[in-house]
Amino acid sequence: MTEISGSDFDGEAYQARFDALARTGMDMHGEARLVMSFAPTSVLDAGCGTGRVSIELAKHGLDVVGVDVNASMIAKAKRLGPGIDWVEADLASLDLARRFDVVVLAGNVPLFCEPSRRAALVASCAAHVETGGAMIAGFGLDGRHGYGKYELEDYDSACAQSGLRLVERWSSWDGGAFDEGSVYAVTVHRR
Repeated sequence: MTEISGSDFDGEAYQARFDALARTGMDMHGEARLVMSFAPTSVLDAGCGTGRVSIELAKHGLDVVGVDVNASMIAKAKRLGPGIDWVEADLASLDLARRFDVVVLAGNVPLFCEPSRRAALVASCAAHVETGGAMIAGFGLDGRHGYGKYELEDYDSACAQSGLRLVERWSSWDGGAFDEGSVYAVTVHRR
C-alpha cells in the first residue's frame, strides 16, 4: 500500500475530530483562504480527506476536485459535499488528464505516503499544475505523522525534478515566518 490512509483512517471519526475543533471556535479554513489568495478558478485538493478544504473552496465558486485513497474518507466527503467531484485514487499514480490553477496538499499529505514513493506522489501531483499555477503543500517537520520525516530539501528536489520552482515558504497556513526552528512548513512551488 502506498498511503497509510488506505485503511488506517475512518472518515466518520476523522470528520468528528474537525467538527469538535470547529465547535470550539477554531478557524478551520486557513488552507482554503491561502489557496484563494492565489485567485484560482480550479483546484485539485490532493489528499482531501473528508473534504473540509474542497467544500470551503467550492462555496466560493471554484471548480474543485478532491482526491483521496481512503474509501471511507471519500464516502464522507460525498455526503458532505455532494456537488463536488470526488475521486478515490492513489496520489502517487494519479492521472486525471487535466491541470489545475492550484494543487493543494493540506494536512501532512506527503507524510502519509511511503518514503520510497514520495517523489512519485510529488511528480503526479505536480503533473496536474497548470502552466503559471502553483502547488501548495503543508506538512510537519518533526517526524510525528505518517511514515515520519520528509526533509524539505528532498521535497524541494522532487518538485524541481517535476518542473516546479520554489517561490515561498511559511511556518503556517496564515503566513507565519519560516525559520530553522519551524516545526511545520507551508511551501509554494510554481510551474
